[in-house]
Amino acid sequence: MTRRDQNHLWPVDHIEGVENYGHSLTSASYVFRPSNQDQIYELIAGARQSGYSICPRGAGRSYGDASLNSGELVLDFQRMNRILDWNPETGVIRMEPGVSIGQLWKYVIGDGWWPPVVPGTMFPIIAGCLAMNVHGKNNWQAGTIGEHVLSFTAILPNGEEVSCSPEENKRLFYAMIGGLGVLGIFTSVTMQMKKIYSGDLWVEAWATPNLAESLQDLDERKESNDYIVAWIDSTARAKGLGRGQLHSADYLSPGEDTQPGQTLRIGYQTLPDNFFGVIPKSILWRFMRPFMNNLGAWGVNMAKFWSSQTISNHKRYRQSHVAFNFLLDYVPNWELSYGRGGLIQFQSFLPENTAGDAFAEILRLSQKRRMPSYLCVLKRHRPDPFLLTHSVDGFSLAMDFKVSERNRTGLNNLCQEFNQIVLDAGGRFYFAKDSTLTRDVVAQFLGDKTLTEFGRLKKECDPDGILRSDLYRRCFES
Repeated sequence: MTRRDQNHLWPVDHIEGVENYGHSLTSASYVFRPSNQDQIYELIAGARQSGYSICPRGAGRSYGDASLNSGELVLDFQRMNRILDWNPETGVIRMEPGVSIGQLWKYVIGDGWWPPVVPGTMFPIIAGCLAMNVHGKNNWQAGTIGEHVLSFTAILPNGEEVSCSPEENKRLFYAMIGGLGVLGIFTSVTMQMKKIYSGDLWVEAWATPNLAESLQDLDERKESNDYIVAWIDSTARAKGLGRGQLHSADYLSPGEDTQPGQTLRIGYQTLPDNFFGVIPKSILWRFMRPFMNNLGAWGVNMAKFWSSQTISNHKRYRQSHVAFNFLLDYVPNWELSYGRGGLIQFQSFLPENTAGDAFAEILRLSQKRRMPSYLCVLKRHRPDPFLLTHSVDGFSLAMDFKVSERNRTGLNNLCQEFNQIVLDAGGRFYFAKDSTLTRDVVAQFLGDKTLTEFGRLKKECDPDGILRSDLYRRCFES
């Protein structure tokens, strides 16, 4: 970075408090909201002249500091949200980087298409999803979102505007997707959608008595189901350690839905604003807050497992794509229920042969330290070809932890212990969910070859070090 130019002052009315999704981290930054490429170029030029750095930001749904840039510039891309081209015959769509997952599915579903990979919420924008190379409940079948990108255009901080695809500028294509937003700024993205013949999925739910069977069922059914995911009771101990409930889902075949014109409507997919037609969802997080403690989490997990054993065990039913995929959107602002300190998430990815022992050790350790996860999710994964990949041929375990002033230091220490367990088991980590990784841990799981290539591309694309974030400083800068 160049030295700060004291004669170049950014307007103070652009200073805003910027938070992560879990509300556990906050910083003040100069926030700008470009609506076209000319404004992006102007902001890059201003940053270069003034000696400030820029952090691209989407909907701010990262659990960590991936879109925070303390005291520096943040570019919010949600205004650049136009659909540029859509072919309902082939399912190929071209869009600006600020198009949200919600906007995308609403645009294509009426023509019988669906985004091939979606995260657990519909609010992230495409650029953010690509910067973190998000995955969904169908990772083993469909891979990450980047595997469905046909091409993209981007502005590099060195002044170049580039087009990238698996064939053109291949090296940069596989580095910018999953590249944390520090190599370049996406300006358009062309993707292939998934053909569907109904707005519904066939869903089946069943209980598993322990971690071994949860992993076994995920593995055995990965080939036969289009989606599969497991909720894990992180408070269960002894023989019940890792017990939970699995949900699988499958697309309906052509002709299986007798009324596809109805189920493919946006109105059919839209989640209701009220529970039972009476209780506004917007206030439910307030009723969840009293249960966000160790005793409350134990009671909720116990009740959920009991109901999965008795009420919904091996129940098969039809459910809309939105209701199945976007479970996090059922309760608006649910993350506020964790209280003033917010939450962090720890997600690790373990190879198939080490996952069982390592995840069991992580669960036991969290219980021993009296900091159990209040929400725990298990998924099956496959490798992908991207440079900063988090994926493995194995499983991931995502764990939500409440943050308070009393436990902040202890929670950070616990995550460092988790890190060592994961490294010893040959695992990897996911930057979209991270807020505790250190440079030495990142160096160990990515390896020298990957770090060297990423550093080389960083110097080529961004010689002045303009694109940076708090996460990049924490995990990559010496």
